[in-house]
Order: sequence, then structure tokens, then C-alpha cells
Amino acid sequence: MTEDLPEQFELLDDRFDFGEYEIAAYLAVLQYGRLTASELADETEIPQPRVYDTVRSLADRGFVELRDSRPMEVLAVDPSESFDGVQTTLEELVTGLEQQFTAPSRASEAVSLVSSRRTIVRYFRDVISSAEYELLVSLTPPLLDRFEDDLADRSSAGVTTELLLSPAADAPDPDVYDYPRVATTTRTRRGVTTPLVAVADGSYSVYTGRRALSSTGDQYAVIFDRSELGFLISGFLNTVVWPSSTTVAGQTSNDPFPRRYATVRRCVRELGAVSGPLYATVDGRDIETGDALTVAGEIVDTALGTSGETAALTLDTGDRRVDIGGQAAALEDIEAHELAVGRDSPPDL
Repeated sequence: MTEDLPEQFELLDDRFDFGEYEIAAYLAVLQYGRLTASELADETEIPQPRVYDTVRSLADRGFVELRDSRPMEVLAVDPSESFDGVQTTLEELVTGLEQQFTAPSRASEAVSLVSSRRTIVRYFRDVISSAEYELLVSLTPPLLDRFEDDLADRSSAGVTTELLLSPAADAPDPDVYDYPRVATTTRTRRGVTTPLVAVADGSYSVYTGRRALSSTGDQYAVIFDRSELGFLISGFLNTVVWPSSTTVAGQTSNDPFPRRYATVRRCVRELGAVSGPLYATVDGRDIETGDALTVAGEIVDTALGTSGETAALTLDTGDRRVDIGGQAAALEDIEAHELAVGRDSPPDL
């Protein structure tokens, strides 16, 4: 929660704590501009003994001025001046509440559903901007316009970005649009039912249908934050959606080593174009015991399915050879969650 919100509520409560007498006195002073205590009692139903306490309460909050004369006079204050601070506080409060309503929640191991269109958009932006080294995104062309600067920022920061646009007919022409500015590889897909997805570093993701972001949206978006279920999104996109798309712009990775990967699939695919000895450090878990572990060694073999649906690599640790698979691996020895690849020795993660 924004730390200033409770304080702003208290400020408004202090300023707007009008009782029946305060309201009557304030409106009467505004109407006449200047009234004595006696005149104020005559114009309202405020008992004479309560008039002084009432107008002092209004004066303390800046809604009237008191003239120390005989008899004491109560003067009106221009509402644009007396409510100026209140208006600013109210605007800040509404802005803060709106941010509270739409701000992404980043609770550990969180799996959540959101339905507000504005909140879903904020999650997409938050996922994209949080990527440190790998980003997988499926958008419509209009959403590409909305997140173009966010994608370009991640691209300029060295994040490898795979971008999927659909429907293909509405995607910008690669001859006139600078796709390399926003993505490492861009593909298009004909289907109008392609889901909207963003996955950062294989762990933080948002998934929704197109209708959730339409003017008549009535669907939810699902958010995975460091959840083991998050791999379902990238796995589905990589094995079902991505292979049925067409590349419109791509560039060979020239990133210096060491390189970081969130998926074995992208690691193997990218290293296929690299020659010479390579070494890797892998954070993951034993597929039989479920224990977390880290292994390191020389990459001695790689395998990639025909359509990219499967991928694996083998490390020689010096003591043994270890087969590394992606999340939900069953045939390999280790399920990889993060990999780092270097030229001369296994890099640190």
C-alpha cells in the first residue's frame, strides 16, 4: 500500500469533518460575506452558545476568517482558496488509490487472476520491464504500439526478446517497421485466437485471451510470479503457437559470453550456430528426488526436436555426464531453471 494514503485520508477527514452547525454557519457566511455571531445565530438555527465554537472550528480549517472586533465578525473566504489544499490532497489520494487498484502484486509464488483491463495492461508492462535476460511476448499489433518503448528499452539492455504478432495481416510491414529495435526475433501468426502472453526470464508471466483487453472484455488474465506453473505458458507458446508462426525479422545473437538463458530450448537453438568449446552452469533440480542443485561442466552434446518441441543438452562435469532438460523434464537427469554459458569455463549464475 502507498505509505501516504492513510495520511491523506486523515487530512481529508480533518478538513471535511463538518457537523450540522458547521454546514449551516459556513453556507450562511458564504451567502452574506460577513456576519456577526449574533447575526449568524439569527440566520441559522445554531444556538447562541454554540456559535463561537462553530465558527472557530471553521476558521481553524481555513474556511472562514474571524475578525477580532467588537462584536466579533465572521468573514467569508473564497472557496477556491480554502479548498485549494483539499483539492490537491483529493487528487493525490485518487491517484494513489487508482495505483493501488491497478498495481501489479508481486507476492512470492503468487498465482492470481485479474479482470480489470487497466490492471492487465499494467501487468504486461511490469512483466516486460522486469525481464533481465530473456523475454517471450505474444501481442496484437495495436498492443505492440502500446508497449513499443518498453520492448525497445529491454532490447537495448541486451534482453533477448522473442516477439509473436497476430493476426499477421495487421502486423507492420518489416520493410517499414524497425523490428530489430524491439525484438531479437519477430514472428507473425494468422490465427485471431492466439493468446496474449508475456514471460520474463521464464518465471514471471501473464496470460490472457484477446477479449480481456477489448472494450467488452469479460475475461480474466492469469498471473504467475515465480510459480512452478509458469512454465506452462512458455511451454505452450513454444511448442504449440510458435511453430505455427512465420519469421518476419530476426537476427543472429551476437551477445558476448557468458550468456544467460531461462529455457533449455532457446539455449540449444542459439548455441547451434556457435562453434568451439562451451561450458555451462545450470541451476535446477533432480527429476527423481526434486532436490535443488547446481551442476557445471563442458557442453558435450545438444539435441533439439524437429519442431523445437523438445530440447536437451549434456554436460561433462568431470565426474560424470549429466543430461539437462527443460521444465517438467522426465527423460533427463536434471530439470533446468536457469543456465549460464561461457567460452572458457562454467560461468557463475
